Amino acid sequence: MILEKIKRLDPVMTIAWILAIISAFFIHPDKEYVNYIDFRSLGILWGLMIIIQGLKKENVFDLLANKLIKKFNKDWQLMAVLVFICFFSSMLITNDVALITFVPIAIMILKGADKENLLIPVIVLQTVAANLGSMLTPIGNPQNLYMYGKTGMSLISFCGIMFPFSLVSFIGLGLAIFIVNKAFASVNNLEKSVEKDLENKKEVDKLSTDNRGKLAILLFSLAFIVAILTVARIVPYLYFDAVVLIIILLMDRELIASADYTLLLTFIGFFIFTGNMGRLDLVRELLEKLMNGREFIIALITSQFISNVPATLMLSGFTTCYKELIIGVNVGGLGTLIASMASLISYKAYTKEYKENTGKYMKEFTLTNLIFLVILVALWAIL
Repeated sequence: MILEKIKRLDPVMTIAWILAIISAFFIHPDKEYVNYIDFRSLGILWGLMIIIQGLKKENVFDLLANKLIKKFNKDWQLMAVLVFICFFSSMLITNDVALITFVPIAIMILKGADKENLLIPVIVLQTVAANLGSMLTPIGNPQNLYMYGKTGMSLISFCGIMFPFSLVSFIGLGLAIFIVNKAFASVNNLEKSVEKDLENKKEVDKLSTDNRGKLAILLFSLAFIVAILTVARIVPYLYFDAVVLIIILLMDRELIASADYTLLLTFIGFFIFTGNMGRLDLVRELLEKLMNGREFIIALITSQFISNVPATLMLSGFTTCYKELIIGVNVGGLGTLIASMASLISYKAYTKEYKENTGKYMKEFTLTNLIFLVILVALWAIL
């Protein structure tokens, strides 16, 4: 029974807390532990999770996808919509939510159209697009939200750091879609399949237009605006969390359980570990020396093995060159399957239905990620 429970634990969260507990033997718990934790980042992240789940429950993203798909039914058009909707939506709803929402839609449409040969390249590009789009904004992914709060820089300054990389990524994705379309696609059956799939989703559209649904969408949309103001440091984060809490108590109390508390606990575990390590003179001096002038490379390499969120939390306490660290962990989301945990969402969604193609998926995923990684590393070197 205990072993089964351990197997179900999130591995990254488990590692974070094992490290936190080990570090506690060197720096015994005291009042400084509270100061380790960035409550502002955690509070904003919790509120955003609830808002996105609330909008998702009201089928807002399904409706958006339906409207877009109705307008585009040729192979290259549909590929572009499925990929770029992940790229742009991830800037506001985070990379993992973008993939949770739009990868199943891609599978549904392409499978129904007898275009299963396009599934792997499209899903891989959706994954890359979500990871690359999310790096532009503070609310695109957890590591950006944390670094935005830690650095205290303005919204424009933060977005400016990653803008060249996002622009090149956008162009690269466009070229990738063109190449995939030339290599795999041919126009047939897509229009009929799209119409059929949208017909099956009419009931979902109706469910989202009742009075309660409209009110929920309005309230969660207003809360999202408050979230943006909170990120911009106009509204205190406690006020934002209070607004979100009031909305879910009025509209849907079950949403309280919808936040990814595993991720929040992972953050806390790494906050404790890095906080304690920073108080050990030998460790602090060693890591500061290692990081000095190598923030980008160290962040990129570390992300490949423990993913970019924990890499950010672990390394941010040992450097003040935050710009290079931000670029490193965001570009570091490319590469291995765990470089960005959001990539696992697409992997699981595809391999659940096509287990026999796991090796093929991994080969194309790795190759595509490495190509984009090389391009962005080259851009970093030029800049």
